[in-house]
Amino acid sequence: MDEKELIRRWAQTWKEAGPELEKIRLREARDEDTLLSLQLLAPAFELALAMHGPDESPGMVEMQRHFAKLRR
Repeated sequence: MDEKELIRRWAQTWKEAGPELEKIRLREARDEDTLLSLQLLAPAFELALAMHGPDESPGMVEMQRHFAKLRR
């Protein structure tokens, strides 16, 4: 099998798998326990804050500065 045929077969495989993968993705998103996920992620968030501390300038302020530059 040449490289072109291999690429064609690879693309066809993903094309066929796409709809089933999308069903799985939607089911997992629907069934996710958001509260549990937040509880599990909270320690990592707290650790990141402890290691790096909060930014001196909130991200929203920086974003607005960039938007203001774009308007000029």
